[in-house]
Amino acid sequence: MTDTFVTITQTLEKFAPITLQEMEGVKLLNRIDTKYLTDEATLGKVLADAAAAGYRTLVAEGVKISPYNSIYFDTPDLRMFLDHHNRRLVRQKVRTRVYVNSGEAYLEIKRKNNHGRTKKKRIGIQEYEMMEFAGNPAACAYLQKHSWFSVGDIRPVLSTAFERITLVNPAQTERLTIDTRLQFKNYRTRKTASLEDAVIIELKQDGHAASQMKKILLDNRVKPVRISKYCIAETLTDPSIKSNRFKVKVRTIEKTINKKIQVI
Repeated sequence: MTDTFVTITQTLEKFAPITLQEMEGVKLLNRIDTKYLTDEATLGKVLADAAAAGYRTLVAEGVKISPYNSIYFDTPDLRMFLDHHNRRLVRQKVRTRVYVNSGEAYLEIKRKNNHGRTKKKRIGIQEYEMMEFAGNPAACAYLQKHSWFSVGDIRPVLSTAFERITLVNPAQTERLTIDTRLQFKNYRTRKTASLEDAVIIELKQDGHAASQMKKILLDNRVKPVRISKYCIAETLTDPSIKSNRFKVKVRTIEKTINKKIQVI
């Protein structure tokens, strides 16, 4: 654990907790999602400001930093990746995700419409079905109903692992997810990569309410950026795919952390 991350964990102790049950009661009916990119050193400053402003942090399974593992599925020709790369407005992603501390696992389908809004649907699965859920009739039917794909169309192509901090503002009009220590593994190329001390933040806010977090981020020179973990991971770990548009994002990350990302 780096000194910077130790500081982050210490700063989190200043936050009052919020439970998952309380947080699920935060309904953002006119939700706007915005992503940001920064590094761990700047995150420490953002957290200090958020604590002073009365933000609360999610405590799940007794911890404030929760590990997540996800597996992304795609077609043999990577249709979902290429739809994003080619700026198709209506697109989908399919993944499985496990909340490591609890062992809860889900099949998740993310759909983006032509207005830029993303909706996520999910169904519970067993953790051992993360790589292969074809033997789960309910999950297969759910995929067929809510996506363009059947279980025979897709296969696991890439995994992501990261640690997440979740904040909620005092008025409960916005949520903030903060993803750190991002690591990727490509099942086709066998290559792995880490984003080092890069941090991806996603602000989910009620469009009718003022956002104190936007001001905190702006004060710390953290700017919005459109970024997809799956697309960045594929770009880094598979040099053979069409990814020119996402290579610009990779350079932005490297500039943010002031180092070149190593692929092994």
